[in-house]
Amino acid sequence: MRIIAGQWRGRALALPLQDVTRPTTDRVREALFSMLHSRIGDFSGKRMLDAFAGSGAFGLEALSRGAAHVVFAESNKKTRTVLQQNIEQFKCNDSILIYHDAFDLPATKIPSDVIFLDPPYKKGFESQIVPMLMNWGYIGAETLIIVESDASSVPISLSVLCCESVRTYGSCAISFWAI
Repeated sequence: MRIIAGQWRGRALALPLQDVTRPTTDRVREALFSMLHSRIGDFSGKRMLDAFAGSGAFGLEALSRGAAHVVFAESNKKTRTVLQQNIEQFKCNDSILIYHDAFDLPATKIPSDVIFLDPPYKKGFESQIVPMLMNWGYIGAETLIIVESDASSVPISLSVLCCESVRTYGSCAISFWAI
């Protein structure tokens, strides 16, 4: 797995154990960032939340493309160690915050521009976390929420959010949500 574009293009990412995580493939990430670029344009100055972060590929890709700030949340200790290694490799500590659990994030006064949710499949975590993120200030009127899920279990409802589109890539689905 590599960074696809931007200042760190082509650089490899360390990966957590496969039995603990399910990394988003380069192909899906490339398609996702192409759609994001069409929607939000330049990443410069954007604030991102990479919840259930795994290796941090989404947030690091965003930073590589010019995002100003990324909040990572990863609950698995071994996976968080790999995430920390990836962050240290790119020397981007000033642009990030890491939290141990997406369900225990601190409140914020500045909403994220983009939130990427890639929880364990078929557990319903996306439905649980969205109301919390709204209460904590991460979701604003302009926030785009992206959910990666199993293609057979795309969320049908996420609190007050509206599903704008769904793209399927084999057994994986990417859905786009907004207020």
